[in-house]
Amino acid sequence: MNDNAAATLRLPVNVEQIQELLPHRYPFLLVDRVIELDPDQSVATLKNVTINEPFFNGHFPGHPVMPGVLIVEAMAQSAGLLTLISNRLKGNNSNSLFYLAKVDNARFNAPVVPGDQLRMEVRLKRLMRSMGLFEARSLVDGREVASCELMCAARGDK
Repeated sequence: MNDNAAATLRLPVNVEQIQELLPHRYPFLLVDRVIELDPDQSVATLKNVTINEPFFNGHFPGHPVMPGVLIVEAMAQSAGLLTLISNRLKGNNSNSLFYLAKVDNARFNAPVVPGDQLRMEVRLKRLMRSMGLFEARSLVDGREVASCELMCAARGDK
């Protein structure tokens, strides 16, 4: 995101802006849009799930289900966006990479299938030095399909 982009950032944040923040690319970019943001507090993002996702070829043939680990990754990418966008809004244009360091209490309540729109809601619980602890959940049509706690660690400028 260029220097003026942070000053003019408006919701929704589209996929082109997301690509300026996150290093992930096809087929591993799992956030299509940021729709809500309370800087340094919480974020809501969307992932449109289509049959064209490469993981559906093998998970599972004839019965496509989004792998739970990728739902967790979508929540982790959303946590990274919360941190990066919040920093940009404060004038910090660092491109720190955030690595998923820990996942606790992961629960999967319902399958995510082609045609679903996955809504990730992530809240920052605590920031400690270069690590953040987040509470995350994913919903489809207002129903919680997955939840977990995430710990992400910053690696420094890329």
